[in-house]
Amino acid sequence: MDDVVARLRAAGCVFAEEEAALLAADGRDLDGPSGLVARRVAGEPLEQVLGWVTFGGLRVLLDPGVFVPRQRTALLVEEAVALGGRVVVDLCCGSGAVGLAVAAGLGEVELIAADVDPVAVACARRNGVDARAGDLFDALPGQLRGRVDLLCVNAPYVPTDAIADMPPEARDHEPVTALDGGADGLDLHRRVAAGARAWLAPGGALLLETSRRQAPGTLAAVAAGGLSGRLVTDDDRGAAVVVGTRVTGS
Repeated sequence: MDDVVARLRAAGCVFAEEEAALLAADGRDLDGPSGLVARRVAGEPLEQVLGWVTFGGLRVLLDPGVFVPRQRTALLVEEAVALGGRVVVDLCCGSGAVGLAVAAGLGEVELIAADVDPVAVACARRNGVDARAGDLFDALPGQLRGRVDLLCVNAPYVPTDAIADMPPEARDHEPVTALDGGADGLDLHRRVAAGARAWLAPGGALLLETSRRQAPGTLAAVAAGGLSGRLVTDDDRGAAVVVGTRVTGS
């Protein structure tokens, strides 16, 4: 085990001891040329190597090449659970972690998820989520239109030019479709906000993860989409979420 810790530390793993313990407990090949340690040392995210991630108190299955849920996204989940609702959509779902955590917090809900990446859709389905493949709202069944209480969206919001500055774990092992938000990072935010109102029930809410720097642009997109927007932040987690509500009667 000391050798594993040393190899992980030399590869730049800050929490080498904790990672070594998790890898050792996995039960699969640890030290072979294609083993868990070699994959981690090569830069693959720990969560993809293990095949799971803990998010929102749940163990969520994670396949190679699928976006790794960030812990800051728990703010979006908490806001969704506080708002409540019965019909939940997890758009740009990745592994389905957000939808699963919201459903766990609310109890019995009707949960539909969607992602443009078929690898992510397959992963979400392995997690038991009713996930559909397609571009944003195009993937959703028509009977959801005007019925969605919570539209939870962790769309990509990294500006294209900033992807090169991301940690190698992200830029080399996560799909660019899960990272690239266009020139200012808000291309997907504008598209989601423009289409959200037609899918929301009266009083329903769109929840969009963003950054503090980009929040004014996300708020402007939500307002342009005919929703009443507000910003929620958590500095400890470096998290920001814009909530856009379809005002009852509108």
